[in-house]
Amino acid sequence: MNYVSGFLSIVIALFISSTGAEDVVYGQVGGTVTLPKLKWGSEKVTVQWYFGMDQKSLIFRNAQGRETIDPEWKDRLSLSKTDFSLIINKIRLEDFKSFKCELKDFRPTQMTSVTTFRLSRVSVQPVSPLLAGKNLNLNCDVKEIFEGTQRRWLSPQKQDLNKDKRAQIGNNGGLTVMNVTGQDNGEWTCVVTYQGREAYANTPVTVIDLSPAHTQPIYTSVSSLSLLHLPCFFSIPLPLSWSGSQEKSIQGGRWTFTPSPAAGSLTGAVQTLVNLSPGPPLAWVANQKRGLDVSALQRKNLNLSLSKKGVTEGDRGDYTCAVEFQRDDTLKREMRVEVLQVFTSPGPVAFLGQEVNLTCTLGQPLTSDLEVKWIPPHHSSLLPLDSSPHPTLLTIPEATYGNGGRWRCELWRNKTKLTSVEITLKIERVPMDVWLLVTICAAAVIFVLLLILTVILIRRHRQRVMMPRRGKRRFCNCQDPKPKGFYRN
Repeated sequence: MNYVSGFLSIVIALFISSTGAEDVVYGQVGGTVTLPKLKWGSEKVTVQWYFGMDQKSLIFRNAQGRETIDPEWKDRLSLSKTDFSLIINKIRLEDFKSFKCELKDFRPTQMTSVTTFRLSRVSVQPVSPLLAGKNLNLNCDVKEIFEGTQRRWLSPQKQDLNKDKRAQIGNNGGLTVMNVTGQDNGEWTCVVTYQGREAYANTPVTVIDLSPAHTQPIYTSVSSLSLLHLPCFFSIPLPLSWSGSQEKSIQGGRWTFTPSPAAGSLTGAVQTLVNLSPGPPLAWVANQKRGLDVSALQRKNLNLSLSKKGVTEGDRGDYTCAVEFQRDDTLKREMRVEVLQVFTSPGPVAFLGQEVNLTCTLGQPLTSDLEVKWIPPHHSSLLPLDSSPHPTLLTIPEATYGNGGRWRCELWRNKTKLTSVEITLKIERVPMDVWLLVTICAAAVIFVLLLILTVILIRRHRQRVMMPRRGKRRFCNCQDPKPKGFYRN
């Protein structure tokens, strides 16, 4: 019976040893790799890992859990706490060789398992910084490709590029992304899958882009205190390695303004507000004195934002921030500015009983997603309307003292307040001198009308008196016998 038991132990040991065929695991220089865990029936075993053709001992753990690590690998090796997997950190180029694991169990009989792994390199060639709008080309190099090896790519947001319409993946694992933006800046990953295991090769990609474009117009209001802020800055700092220095890479730039037809200017009349001098140092040169503030420009973060205090309806229009680089490359950001204003008719001063119209406008009809809300003076007898959307034209049929005060018009999109503007309405009694002037003017008008009527009546009377004399003819009856009849003398 003991003979049979010993024989079975030898067979099991030989079977386990035969499972130690060489296996391939992919890794990247500088990355981390885990040589797969090894299945074993008992945890009370000795574990020893060897490296290279010379079978150099890397790490040893006895049955009691005590470990010994080669000093040259001390900071880069560790064994998994739950199994016997080998974890290698900060992979070096010289690490892409064979690793052998030897497990021994001395109870009840000696059993040995030997498994060999070959660490194979996968890499992604770094690319130079790109300007937004260019194409990104990456290549995932796998030193050894076996049947069943698959490659795919992940964006910096860890999204699979198979669903990105801009991405094209070649049969050789190459990736082309058309028309990159600032959102493509970050770490791109090539995922290599083999025998159910995944290896990751990362590479950083720098995309030079301006701050994200506004999907909606910038709303402000007419006021001497309103501040119009036009953002334009780089989404990331320019890398010095790109062209040697930040100033040398930028060849110039400008802010331009195209007035809106609602601003009362001709459409398409582009105006250059400021020019960017490449320096060094970078500096704005103002072309027009429009109260522009260009102090946001700083050499460290290259903030090209523009601001203006004291907004008028003439500031409605399209603004463009353009930065020129070498090789005639240009980055642009366009933004539309809408200015809310309110005015009264006939004017900011109205008389008691007079009809007053309050108009709140952007200079053009509001889109369907916008509405205005009127906030009257707190003592006004005219309450704000509860219906939505509110009218841009608010009519007060007969003005009273209670309608006087500060009226505010607010512009809203859904539940978001975009901007507001205020106007002060004065209600006054009609002054006495005005009534006197009105009375005198009315009397004068009546006198003139009576005078004209009198003249007309006199002329008609004269015409009636003179009319018979002008048409009368003289005839006589002669005494001499003549034929009967009347004859002219």
